[in-house]
Amino acid sequence: MEKHAQASIEVALGWESSDATHTDRLFLTRVNFERDIFPGSLADPLQRDGVGAWARESFRPGELLPPQRRDQIHVIRRQQFRTRLGGGGEIHLGVGRFYPRGLVEGVADNFPQDRRPCRLLDARGDELVVDFNHPLAQYPLRVEARLLGLDPVREDRGGRCADIVEEAASGGPGLQAAMAHRETDFMSGAPWARSDESEESVFYQAPRLVDHLDRTALGQVRDLYARFLRPGMRVLDLMSSWTSHLPADQGLQVAGLGMNQEELARNPLLSERVVRDLNRDPSLPFGDAAFDLAVCTVSVEYLVRPVEVFREVARVLRSGAPFVLTFSERWFPPKVVRLWTELHPFELMGLVLAHFRRAGGYTTLGTESVRGLLRPGDDKYAATTPLSDPVYAVWGMKV
Repeated sequence: MEKHAQASIEVALGWESSDATHTDRLFLTRVNFERDIFPGSLADPLQRDGVGAWARESFRPGELLPPQRRDQIHVIRRQQFRTRLGGGGEIHLGVGRFYPRGLVEGVADNFPQDRRPCRLLDARGDELVVDFNHPLAQYPLRVEARLLGLDPVREDRGGRCADIVEEAASGGPGLQAAMAHRETDFMSGAPWARSDESEESVFYQAPRLVDHLDRTALGQVRDLYARFLRPGMRVLDLMSSWTSHLPADQGLQVAGLGMNQEELARNPLLSERVVRDLNRDPSLPFGDAAFDLAVCTVSVEYLVRPVEVFREVARVLRSGAPFVLTFSERWFPPKVVRLWTELHPFELMGLVLAHFRRAGGYTTLGTESVRGLLRPGDDKYAATTPLSDPVYAVWGMKV
C-alpha cells in the first residue's frame, strides 16, 4: 500500500430505534488515507488487506459522537422560536419534528446561521422544550468501512482529512427515528395540501417518458429491490410508469398501477396494467394476499391519503411480504404534498415510517440511505452537480 494515498471509502452506520433498524451509507472520495480518520481498530483490516477489504466494529452511545447531555435540552418561551420566515412563509411546529437550531433565539452559543437540527420535544402553553443533542447521541452504532480504491497523492492535488464517522453522521442520519413514547406530530397545518389541486387525470394525461433520477441512483434502487426478490415472485409496482426498476431475468409477474396508460404500455416488464388515481380512490383492484412484494419508486410524496393506501397494500400482500418505497430529493412541485417540502430528507423517512405505523399490519420496519456516489460523467447535470441523487428507502413486512 502506498505510504501516502488518497482513498475512496464506503462508510455505513447501522443503528436501531424503538421499532426500526437503520443503515445510512456514505461514499467518500479523495480522503487522505490515514489511521486517525478511523475509529477504534477499523483501520487495521483495511491497511492489511487493501482495496476491497471490509472492517466492522460496534460502539456504545457517546463513544463516537458527543454523548447525550441534559444541558442540551432547553425550555424556552414560544416567542423565542422564529416561525415566520422571510418572504411571508411560516413554520408549523409539531412535537417530535426537527428544525434548524438557528430558529431558536436566546440560547447561549446558538447563532441564526446554525443549520444543525434540534428536536421539538414538547409544547405546553407558552413553553417549548427543544433538544440540541445530536440525533444519534443516544444510540449504539455499528460502523462498517470498505476500501473502494487507493491513489498515490500527487503534489498538485490535495485531499481531505475526514473523520469518517463524523462525515457519515452529519447531514441528517438519526432524523428518521420517532421518539420512543410519543408519535411525531406530522399533521400540523395542512400537510396534504398542494399548489395544484386539479384532477390528477389532467396533470398526468401527457406521458412523461423520462428518468426521474440519474443512472447511478437508479442502479442503487434496483440493487435495493433485488435484495427482497426471489425468482417468480408476483410483484405490485405501485404508482408505476414506463420502467419498473426491477431485474428482467427473474421471471417476475409484475402488476403495474399508475396514472398514464401510455407510460404503462411502454413498460415491458408489466404483465398487468391498471390506471388508477389513488388520491381519489385509494382502494386496490386486487384480491387479498395476492402479491409477494410491493414497491413504490419516487412517488409516495404525491399521495394525499397515504395511510389508506398503505392499509390497502397490506391487504394485498401475503404474510411476510415486503412493501419497499424509495425516493430522493426531486419531485413535481405542483403535485407534491406541502408537508414533503418542509421536512429534511432524512426526516422524510420518519414520515414514511409513520405511515406504516398508522396503517398497521406491518412489522420489521427499516430504512436505508445512500449518499455521496458520483453522477455518471455523461449526465447532463454532471458538470454542475457531480454527486448522484441520494436514495432513501423505507420498508415494512406484512404481518
